[in-house]
Amino acid sequence: MTAHEHRVDGWITPHLARRRAGVKHPVEDFLFTYYSYRPAQLRRWHPGAGVALAEAGDLGPDYRATPDGTTVDVEAFLARRGRSVAWIRDLLAATASRPAHLGCFGLHEWAMVYRQSQDQVRHNAWPLRLSPAETAAVVEERGVRCSHFDAFRFFTAPARPLNLLQPTRETQRDNEQPGCLHANMDLYKWAYKLSPLASSELVADCFALARDIRALDMRASPYDLADLGYPPVRIETAEGRAEYAAAQRAFAGRAEPLRARLVALTEAVLGGSVRPVPGQVDGRYAQSCST
Repeated sequence: MTAHEHRVDGWITPHLARRRAGVKHPVEDFLFTYYSYRPAQLRRWHPGAGVALAEAGDLGPDYRATPDGTTVDVEAFLARRGRSVAWIRDLLAATASRPAHLGCFGLHEWAMVYRQSQDQVRHNAWPLRLSPAETAAVVEERGVRCSHFDAFRFFTAPARPLNLLQPTRETQRDNEQPGCLHANMDLYKWAYKLSPLASSELVADCFALARDIRALDMRASPYDLADLGYPPVRIETAEGRAEYAAAQRAFAGRAEPLRARLVALTEAVLGGSVRPVPGQVDGRYAQSCST
């Protein structure tokens, strides 16, 4: 428990300090502003499904008492959110079944500022590396190959017809693929939506991956964030595209075991194979499913 709090405090404390000071950071604050999980929720420790904590006391409505200790109430969680758990399982399993495609080169961020002025862009406190006309020319020359709906929905209206796909929420399971930066960043979202079934360790592991991905996402974007310590990945050049694809491949490799852990967890709870294993309240515990 203490180790988890110490780990996430390294991410949370600077964010909260910036928030109090009214200072925005387009990389470090993104996971706290785009996603709905609050810092206090990320900091709270959960052992995950299949763990019974001795002498844990009342841990809230998501838990129940057993002769072995307090454990996550899987049946009650599924009664409320079983369809959501199944939807997450199906999405992640479908994504894992596909080969990774690495040819998008981060142009989704360019499509989000396509044909906009500096004043109109989302992060207008930071300059664009190229002029609006030059930025638009990169999009038009390279084309956009974005499969992720939650990235596509932020495209400017003129950029949407330029995308190879027209993803929708309804086709999300058919389109997502394991090389996509945003699909891998979203593992954090699916992990916290499964909390407290998912252990806080798993949620934090997904957060750490998403945080690193966001750095690449913005380094490859049209924004100039060098003054913040993020040198650009110049995807408008052949060298930059090669650098981006190599980093994208590495992130897909890091995401694979996390996605597998989430799929295993959802299958275990939906299949009724999670059984409480006695543990200890200080965070040293065993689990009966591979989460």
